[in-house]
Amino acid sequence: MREKVLALTTSRNWEAFILTVIIINAITLGFETSDTVMQSFAGPVLRFFDRLVLIIFVIEIALRLYAHRLRFFRDPWSLFDFTIVVISLLPASGPLQVLRALRILRALRLLSMIPSLRRVIGGLVAALPGMGSIIVLMALVFYIFAVIATKLYGETFPEWFGSLGATIYSLFQIMTLESWSMGIVRPVMEVYPNAWLFFVPFILSTAFTVLNLFIGIIVSAMQKEHEQELLEENRQAREPEMQMILSELKALRQEVAALKVERTR
Repeated sequence: MREKVLALTTSRNWEAFILTVIIINAITLGFETSDTVMQSFAGPVLRFFDRLVLIIFVIEIALRLYAHRLRFFRDPWSLFDFTIVVISLLPASGPLQVLRALRILRALRLLSMIPSLRRVIGGLVAALPGMGSIIVLMALVFYIFAVIATKLYGETFPEWFGSLGATIYSLFQIMTLESWSMGIVRPVMEVYPNAWLFFVPFILSTAFTVLNLFIGIIVSAMQKEHEQELLEENRQAREPEMQMILSELKALRQEVAALKVERTR
């Protein structure tokens, strides 16, 4: 019985069914944000479908728990699915009514169902240590430039550079290149014509350098994740062949042992 349940939960048809349910549920949750839709005849249908989806998810998790037993909790993606379903089961009334908005987290189960998305998440997780170093570097760059900008322009432009916090926010806006020229830099240059000597190096050292380091680390981590997956696939593909070779070696040893016994006789 356990083998049948395991075969069911790992079959392509079952995965396609769960994937379809997740996508449809994500769409219906979007419709539920419309008061017009919920007040029409479609409202009760959407509520019924939402309960039906939750029942399907609970049954799926229960089947996987039965099939895998304790191994279920050793798989990070299984724990991810289990957590999302548990959050969906929490009562969404009274002080916990805000949890109704968290039902959309069910859509995140697409991450565990689609292999390409799993590779992307795996690459991002693998890149976290390197990204931490880049974040520290960026924080140091921001702090240095923020102190300089506050000293230089804080008195004339207190709204943008009057305090360290306001300066950091303004510099973040400049780094994202969102209205940085006409919104901040050119007004500052009307009072301080040489202000470009400050802002241009800041943009070069953040938007065009540090942020590209983030991209490089993420791409490198995803490449390694892809290579590891290919190695794992090759290993699994060769495993039957290796088992055959081992069985042949075992049979050959038995034949050799039998020949030795006959010779001793």
